[in-house]
Amino acid sequence: MLDGAARLTDLFSHAEELGMNAVATTDHGFVFGAFDFWNKARNAGIKPIIGVEAYLTPGTARADKTRVKWGDGGRNDVSGAGAYTHMTMWAETTEGMHNLFRMSSLASLEGFLYKPRMDRDLLQTYGKGLIATTGCPSGEVQTKLRLGQYREAVQAASDFRDIFGAENFFCEVMDHGLDIERNVQADLFKLARELNLPLVATNDLHYTHAEDASAHAALLCVQSGSSLADPKRFKFDADEFYLKSPAEMRAIFRDYPEACDNTLLIAERCDVEFNTNANYMPRFPTPEGENEESWFVKEVEAGLHRRYPGGITADVRQRADYEVGIIAQMGFPGYFLVVADFINWAKKNGIRVGPGRGSGAGSMAAYAMGITDLDPLQHGLIFERFLNPDRVSMPRLRRRLR
Repeated sequence: MLDGAARLTDLFSHAEELGMNAVATTDHGFVFGAFDFWNKARNAGIKPIIGVEAYLTPGTARADKTRVKWGDGGRNDVSGAGAYTHMTMWAETTEGMHNLFRMSSLASLEGFLYKPRMDRDLLQTYGKGLIATTGCPSGEVQTKLRLGQYREAVQAASDFRDIFGAENFFCEVMDHGLDIERNVQADLFKLARELNLPLVATNDLHYTHAEDASAHAALLCVQSGSSLADPKRFKFDADEFYLKSPAEMRAIFRDYPEACDNTLLIAERCDVEFNTNANYMPRFPTPEGENEESWFVKEVEAGLHRRYPGGITADVRQRADYEVGIIAQMGFPGYFLVVADFINWAKKNGIRVGPGRGSGAGSMAAYAMGITDLDPLQHGLIFERFLNPDRVSMPRLRRRLR
C-alpha cells in the first residue's frame, strides 16, 4: 500500500503532457484499484490498461505451502524466500480482465503464503484474453538466469508461452540502471531469440516525476517503520522509477527499437470496459421458497419482536413498514441481509462491534436485524439521512469491529 507515490490525476495529466495516450496499472498481487484507475484514466482522455504484477508459486500448486529455493537462498535466489516469483499480465479484452479478477481472488483465497499466489493451473484455466511477460527481475525466468540455470529459464519461458499462446507472451526488458537487471540482459535477449519471443520494453513506475524520488523514499520509510537516516532502511537502488517520456524510453532501448514498438502494440491491443450500469449488489442465499425481498421482510419482522418483546407500537410499525418499502423499492434487501449476517456472526463469535456509526443508525430495519443497537425512534434519528429514494446512492451500514 505504501509503495506507489503517484497520484492518478497527476499521473494522467503528465502522461498527456508527454504525448502518451495509454498508461497501465500493474499493482502487486491485487486488482482492487482497477476500476478507479480505469475511470479516472478515461475521464482524463488516457487509455487505461488493466493488469497485475502477480505473485506466482515457484512451480508448486497454490495450496502447497512448500518454499522452493533454486539456489543458496542468497540475493540471486527466488524472491519471497522461496515462496513466490513475479509475473506481469495485462488484460487484452474485458473477458481477460474478468479472468484476471478471478485469478486474483483465488490467489488470495487458495494460494496465500506471505502474498496472494497464483500457480500454473490458474494461468492455464483463466489465461484467455491476457497478455503476459517474463516479468521483472523477480520473475521466474530472470531469477533462474541469475542463478546460471539457463536451460531451466528457457523451459519456464517455454511453459508460459504454451499457456498464453505465442502471440500473447513477451520477453519483458527493463533498464533502471540496476545491476540485477543488466547482469542478465545478454542471456535474456539470447533466450528471446531462441524461443522467438517478441521483446517489450517497460518502465517500473512508483512516482510521477523524477524529483519525487526523495518523497518516495520517505514513503518507504513509513512503510518499513524506519528513517531516512538509517543506512539499512528499505530503499530502491536507483531514482529511475518515474514516468519516462517516449523519447527517454527510445533512448534507453535504442539498440532494440522493436521492444518499444511492441509496447505500443500491446497498448493498442488492450481494450477493456466496465459495465457501470449493472447491478452488482450482493446476492444472499435464502431458504427454499423465499427470495431476498420476502426473506428480508421476515427477518425485519422477527427482529422487531426481539427488540420489542412487550409489543410493537403503532409508531414502530409505521416506521418499519415505511423503511421496508423504501429498501425493497431501491433494491437493497440483499445488502441488508449480507451486512446483518456478518455483524451478527461477529457478535456470536466474540468479536466486539460498536452500536453503529453515521446515518445508518437512523434505520429501524437495521436496528431490528441487529446491524445497529440504537433505537432510532428513541433517539430521534432520521431514516432519510441514510436512504432516500430521491437521492439514489449506495447505503453504507458501518460498524466498528474491535
